[in-house]
Amino acid sequence: MSSLFERYEAATAGLRAPFAVVDLAAFRANAADLARRAGGAPIRVASKSVRCRHLLREALALPGFAGIMAYTLPEALWLAADGISDDILVAYPTVDSAAIARLAADPRAAETITIMVDDPAHLDRIAAAAPDPARPIKVCIDVDTSWQPLGPRLRIGAHRSPVRTPAQAAALARAITRRPGLHLDGIMAYEAQIAGVGDAPPGRPAYGRALRWVQKRSRHELARRRAAIVRAVRAVADLRFVNGGGTGSLHTTARERAVTEVAAGSGLYQPRLFDHYSAFAGRPAALFALPVVRRPAPGVATALGGGYLASGTADAARLPQPYLPEGLSYSPTEGAGEVQTPLLGAAADSLAIGDRVWLRHAKAGELCEHFTELHLIDTDAVTATVPTYRGEGRAFL
Repeated sequence: MSSLFERYEAATAGLRAPFAVVDLAAFRANAADLARRAGGAPIRVASKSVRCRHLLREALALPGFAGIMAYTLPEALWLAADGISDDILVAYPTVDSAAIARLAADPRAAETITIMVDDPAHLDRIAAAAPDPARPIKVCIDVDTSWQPLGPRLRIGAHRSPVRTPAQAAALARAITRRPGLHLDGIMAYEAQIAGVGDAPPGRPAYGRALRWVQKRSRHELARRRAAIVRAVRAVADLRFVNGGGTGSLHTTARERAVTEVAAGSGLYQPRLFDHYSAFAGRPAALFALPVVRRPAPGVATALGGGYLASGTADAARLPQPYLPEGLSYSPTEGAGEVQTPLLGAAADSLAIGDRVWLRHAKAGELCEHFTELHLIDTDAVTATVPTYRGEGRAFL
């Protein structure tokens, strides 16, 4: 068995599975590599990929990191009340009128939090929920970054904002500045088709070459368009920040002169979907352990639970990865189950009832929706146990 397996087993010998861990040495090494690739651009930590206040603080204390990118306004209000950061950007629009009213009523939160808009309808909702112009709400314009080489008929990228051109962005900026209760704070342009798609898929070299070709052309088109959008909006109002990038694209986005900061979160945990990039190789930092509860046949060890599928398209890539001991795979007829998961392979015969298997989630923060706490391994021991968002009774989505 691998030394890593033995190290994790020794460090967590006193814990009862199922449980989740974060290897702090790997977490810090990943953070250092993110900062290196960002080349001096500040990295805003994407909280949806961490979902643990303790580890958000851990990241923010490291060189190169500044500010949080939250995923809902109630989450941002909670984090602001905690004082975890004085700069929180909510990455997705909100229609939560009660939360907007809370934001407007709290001067400290209103100074700390910026919320996302990409449609005049968002402005109307904010104005209705926070009508006092003496306490303006800070907003950020989200920009569509998809590559459309043949126009809207061929879209490569996420369906996010309808704001795509400099003229559209400037028009929304003018609509914002005409409202005394709003303050235009920044622009966000997240290139999901580059940052979140590994360009070196294993066993598919031809597809990988095609993907890198697409991403290169998408990157060049976006760099030109993002710069033009920023110029157009700055002609309307000053901007405090222009945010772009993600774990998979820090090293290219940070070089754009129009971009003032980048964002990352998944790269801290290095989930399995981020294993296949040509520009970097992170260290798996977040894992979960399941107990073996059955040995139904030679070459089969059945673990309790394990069906922690990631969001996104329904395919095998959304399954957790059997990680340690090496050599385990899923049953093709059962996969990862709600209450039991058969694992196949020669390594199964080395496992007895009561032993543990270690897996990696396909995504980063979603793991924390299945566990109330994370055990932090530093060197060769668990040095702390900290709550996840869910462990603190917080389920924002």
